[in-house]
Amino acid sequence: MTSRPASTSTSVPDAATGRGSRSPRVGELLPGLLLVAAGTAAALLLHAWFGRQGWFTGVGSLTIAVVLGIAVTNAGLRQPALRPGTKLATAKLLRFGVVLLGLSLSLPAVLKLGPAVLAVVVATVTITFTATRWIGARLGVSPTQSLLVATGFAVCGASAVAGMQAAVDADEDEVAAAIAGVTVFGGACMFALPVVGPAIGLSDTQTAVWAGSSVHEVAQVVAAAGPLGAAALATAVVVKLTRVLLLAPLVAAVSISRRRAARTSAGATRGPGAGGRRPPVVPIFVGGFVACVLLRSTGWVPDGVLDIAKWGQDLALTAALFGLGAAVDLPHLARTGARTAALGLAATLVALVVGLVGATLAVS
Repeated sequence: MTSRPASTSTSVPDAATGRGSRSPRVGELLPGLLLVAAGTAAALLLHAWFGRQGWFTGVGSLTIAVVLGIAVTNAGLRQPALRPGTKLATAKLLRFGVVLLGLSLSLPAVLKLGPAVLAVVVATVTITFTATRWIGARLGVSPTQSLLVATGFAVCGASAVAGMQAAVDADEDEVAAAIAGVTVFGGACMFALPVVGPAIGLSDTQTAVWAGSSVHEVAQVVAAAGPLGAAALATAVVVKLTRVLLLAPLVAAVSISRRRAARTSAGATRGPGAGGRRPPVVPIFVGGFVACVLLRSTGWVPDGVLDIAKWGQDLALTAALFGLGAAVDLPHLARTGARTAALGLAATLVALVVGLVGATLAVS
């Protein structure tokens, strides 16, 4: 009698059933991981090439990665063998990239904006997020989809969508729809604001605060404020990064709310003291994000380390969003995207109006 070879996989408990489920072997992960690596390299190279040509200057590598992932998988490469690797890369790298994003932020730089501009940032994020959730419910958009749109449009575009997706486990089609809206509507704002701002009598600084507080992506803010001069550009970027800082408390608040809802649901269905899996109070990656912000704020991190961290952040988030795109069902997205597009337009208009009023009042 011959003995069976030991399996290289491990058994882990399934959260839903309590039974063991096999972890993928390295060989099962490899095809998807190789696809993610190739897609990431392509997205970064295309972004660099577009930059040299002066094309699509407001389109970041994250957006390019999502588009490439969707294109590849919907061109006939939607193979089950790719799924384990792309799913693993997306889940791990998404959180790692958001953690490193914290090193882009310095609390002293944020505080230099002054209380009036900080109030504009907080008001824009709060009102845009709340109004988008309310409008989404009126339009019949799913709660998870409206949450992703609200986070992305209120905070920092694709990175915020990715951060919230990691906290609520939204599906890839919902993520892709939210990022598509960020790209389209943020791109329109990128071209409009440097023209509209001076035309309605705003100063360069007011236009910069308006762009930083209401345009969706960091790259789009750079493109919108660039024509206004170096000083205005610096102001717009700091305002934008201050919005990024609000990602952590927003994700934490959503996680706490979901935890309470899970506890209430468990009590209602199984009685007092019932168990059940609940989301963590604060996701670990959000704690890491905050820790990186605090570390950057000390001024102890050398510029060389910050450069490496920025490179790592771009690499991780680009890879994660390519993986998300590679799981998108494009026909399904096309069938369900009209309401999400309408919600994205509404969210953009809310952010623009609140940001404009705030910039006018806060900057003399």
